[in-house]
Amino acid sequence: MIVLKATQEKLLSVLQSVAGIVERRHTLPILANVLIRKTGGSVQLTTSDLEIQIRTTAELGGDGGSFTTTVGARKLIDILRTMPSDQTVSLESSQSKLLLKGGKSRFTLQTLPAEDFPLVQEAASFGPVFSVPQKTLKQLLDQVSFAMAVHDIRYYLNGILFVAEGKQLSLVATDGHRLAFATAALDVEVPRQEVILPRKTVLELQRLLSDAEGAIEMQFAGNQAKFSFGGMEFVTKLVEGKFPDYNRVIPKNHKNSVTLGRAPLLASLQRTAILTSEKFKGVRLNIEPGTLRVASNNAEQEEAVDELDIDYGGDSIEIGFNVSYLIDALANMDNEMVKMELADSNSSALITIPENDSFKYVVMPMRI
Repeated sequence: MIVLKATQEKLLSVLQSVAGIVERRHTLPILANVLIRKTGGSVQLTTSDLEIQIRTTAELGGDGGSFTTTVGARKLIDILRTMPSDQTVSLESSQSKLLLKGGKSRFTLQTLPAEDFPLVQEAASFGPVFSVPQKTLKQLLDQVSFAMAVHDIRYYLNGILFVAEGKQLSLVATDGHRLAFATAALDVEVPRQEVILPRKTVLELQRLLSDAEGAIEMQFAGNQAKFSFGGMEFVTKLVEGKFPDYNRVIPKNHKNSVTLGRAPLLASLQRTAILTSEKFKGVRLNIEPGTLRVASNNAEQEEAVDELDIDYGGDSIEIGFNVSYLIDALANMDNEMVKMELADSNSSALITIPENDSFKYVVMPMRI
């Protein structure tokens, strides 16, 4: 039976959309496989790592009838990548194997039974469905994901907090040294829901979401989130735990503020970062009326100093920061101007977009 017949380009893109979560080495060998379920001319592909499950349906030709099997996802992708994009490829079932044919090439692949594939048990009841444009969610994720913790013992920091309430969706990430907050409007009112999406889920969503038109639908349950977009369905487990109260972390009423160009500030920080030491990424910011001075030095007693002219009439402040934390935030914004609010050399700084409440970034100072 011909399970599917399509161009290399089409089959590869469908496979790649679900294969991001597949681990090459797994305790359960079947989790390295993609579940192929054929009904008539349409083929449903499903992958899982027991925590995340991604499913997509595509019209991929082939014979009529029904058929299910599982086959190594990465192996299939690696083979397809070596073929020309306009070449027609087919998958045929033969006993307990699959035959991949393209041009004069033939590959016989081992399969494992579909009934052994561990599907994620979907939650019995999800909250109300709400949606935002894919582009909006991609933008929100880009604005906060860099502040997620990596392998933190406080496991609830290894992800992003999603808060949907009223007509607002807010995303928050923190690693304990900095915090990023971004928000967007929803088209419907929803009751307050708070969930923490795991780091792997966030990275996978960032990979899959596009700037194309089209909405992404979201639903949250007690221990799961479900996303549907562009013919794909994405179900993920949530991180259990209590996310820190981000409202208490965001400073209010800092008395000193300066508005300056994002690009010049980013370039200045990138220049001075070159002479910070590998372990100790500290830079000193001296802010005084009319001037912002950025300075760094390292163990070899080298020093970098850079100055920017600013429109500022507040207190003179000298404050140290991990330069990577400042660069991350500025590099993930696309606004022309940024606003920096400061109290003194020992308090967190707040970086925002002038006249816009949709993004806030808090960074703790460091002693230099």
